[in-house]
Amino acid sequence: MFDFLRKNSSKSATPTPSIDGIFNVVPYAAPDISGVENWINSDPLTLKDLLGKVVLIKFWTYGCINCVRTLPHVNDWYGEFKPKGFEVIGLHAPEFEAEKELHNVQRNVQQRKIEYPVVQDNKMATWRAYGNNYWPAHYLIDKQGMVRRVHFGEGEYEEMRTAIKQLLTE
Repeated sequence: MFDFLRKNSSKSATPTPSIDGIFNVVPYAAPDISGVENWINSDPLTLKDLLGKVVLIKFWTYGCINCVRTLPHVNDWYGEFKPKGFEVIGLHAPEFEAEKELHNVQRNVQQRKIEYPVVQDNKMATWRAYGNNYWPAHYLIDKQGMVRRVHFGEGEYEEMRTAIKQLLTE
């Protein structure tokens, strides 16, 4: 879909050459999680709380089939890498009104066996802070809080897994 991305000051995706084939953005400070409500599987978190960990911010909504198809991969990464200092934050950004209902999100999190923290971004505040426009979207953040890899849509699962492993060793 988008092979090489860089965030510019207007927060829109712009193509840029690959840095090394794994990391596809010029590193930039990850916007914090803000304007959200209803944390599931966790107390509220900030990226400052997670400094020293590798973090995957996953924008999704349960009604998006492409989002649903990525969940088994994210669940696998979480299970494999959590003990090594990896965290996932599922930013549930609703497309439709029913997706704003807490009980619907909770039910879907349970049905899909999601164990990582999920938070509702009903006002799309964090979505806008990232300049995001896509479901699903994955933003991989290093231990210093810098976005190092971005992927929109399905696919590139091995590339993301490789990037996670690399960041855990840095």
